[in-house]
Amino acid sequence: GQRVPRVRRYAAAPNLDPDMATPRPLVFALPVLLASLLSACVVAPPRVAVHADVVVPAPVWVPPPPPPVVSVYVEPPLVQPAPVAIEIAPPPMLVEVPPPPPYPEAVWIGGYWGWHARWVWCAGRWSAPPQPGYVWAQPYYEHRDGVVVFVPGFWLARGVAFVPPPPSLRLSVEIGVGGGPRPIGPVGVFVPPPPGSRPGLVVPAPLGTPPAVVISAPPVTNVGMRVQTNIDSHNTTVVNHITNITNITNVTVVAPASATASGRAFQGTAPTQAHLAAAMPAFVHATAPVPVTTAPVPVYVPGHAPAALPAPQPVHIQAASATMAAPVLA
Repeated sequence: GQRVPRVRRYAAAPNLDPDMATPRPLVFALPVLLASLLSACVVAPPRVAVHADVVVPAPVWVPPPPPPVVSVYVEPPLVQPAPVAIEIAPPPMLVEVPPPPPYPEAVWIGGYWGWHARWVWCAGRWSAPPQPGYVWAQPYYEHRDGVVVFVPGFWLARGVAFVPPPPSLRLSVEIGVGGGPRPIGPVGVFVPPPPGSRPGLVVPAPLGTPPAVVISAPPVTNVGMRVQTNIDSHNTTVVNHITNITNITNVTVVAPASATASGRAFQGTAPTQAHLAAAMPAFVHATAPVPVTTAPVPVYVPGHAPAALPAPQPVHIQAASATMAAPVLA
């Protein structure tokens, strides 16, 4: 019994191609890697930004329909009337085109807002001075301590100067009928805003300025409009005093874009003669009602009962054409 050693048998490896004897992962991965690298090197075309400028037109200001207005003729006094303090501002101006003067010495009086326990329209009319040498003193409006200090128009004698109400003067504030907004704007002397403007606004102006100078100015919806004096023929600045306002033939009305209803800055000139200023073309034609009676009423005296007034009348308002020529600054 000789033992025969066991021989371990192994399965022979299959007959492989020499090139396939070793794995080739890199060979197969290389094209994929190159493709990915090439794709990474491709530069994307730049983005083109397209901008469209949309021009939004300025909103069209539509003046609110004004309330009915009491329109009267006023008998102006021959001395300076007493001032009155009023808690509400005068309304925007109305349009009243004067007819031709009936005679050479005729003076255009009226055409402004006056106080008779409420703001009433003091209709304009031609009148002869009561005596030789008398001149027409324009109404006085002042924004003071949140109220309006008002003096009606009157006949001013030769050699007599208008005296503004002193700051120390104590006045009882008139409440008024119908209500309305308080004055909005800088303190000091002013005139009412142009026709079609936001009620309550005041337009600073030199002393003695006819309110009609703003008739040809555009309506305003914010503070900023003002009236400036020009230079006289002697190239000296004219003092803002009623005795010197006759030395000025024109005033300049200016307003920034933030103040006008159109959103455009404005600068224009207006004559200081009330009848010429009132006859200029208006941006908003708010026609003043004609008084129902020609009998004039006396000016209001503080502490006394106001005169009997006629019933209010409607105001017809019409905006001017958008193509109306006007000295507007872009």
